[in-house]
Amino acid sequence: MNVEKELVSRSGGVCELCGSSEGLSVFEVAPSDGSTEQCVYICSTCRNQIGNQDNMDEAHFNCLNDSMWSETPAVVVMSYRILKALGREDLVDMIYMEDDVKSWADAAIGGSSSNVVVKDSNGVVLNTGDSVVIIKDLEVKGAGFTAKRGTTVRNISIPSDVADHIEGRVNGTKIYLKTEFLKKA
Repeated sequence: MNVEKELVSRSGGVCELCGSSEGLSVFEVAPSDGSTEQCVYICSTCRNQIGNQDNMDEAHFNCLNDSMWSETPAVVVMSYRILKALGREDLVDMIYMEDDVKSWADAAIGGSSSNVVVKDSNGVVLNTGDSVVIIKDLEVKGAGFTAKRGTTVRNISIPSDVADHIEGRVNGTKIYLKTEFLKKA
């Protein structure tokens, strides 16, 4: 049996990410050996969105709330990668993966390619994926709320161009925070 037939059987003839039945095709989840276990069956909309990560439609990928719980590792890996690309750390935090699957999921994402070293208010080096605690109430300009002291920001991102800021979600909003107001959790 070829890979596409196996995937049609596994998926029930619908996109394994969003459930659509339009324009379905095999998508290899890199790095891949081309086996059925390392491929997903996705629609043309999901394929186009994945191919254009700078302009992804977050509303389309609300479907990942369901597919991230799939028993198929390749589907979980794709859900994880898309949610990471969208900056949805709140959902990424909920995904459970065995260590080998997590390594596979992180393999294509890669780490930060910059040599910028970011440190918290105590001089502790911060890395992508760390959690930090806000040590001072911070008014978030343009968002209409205050990030309260003691708030934990999980799975931070390190911008490649700025050494004194991190990026994270507070109250569901992705914001930049100055490291002088943070300590590593």
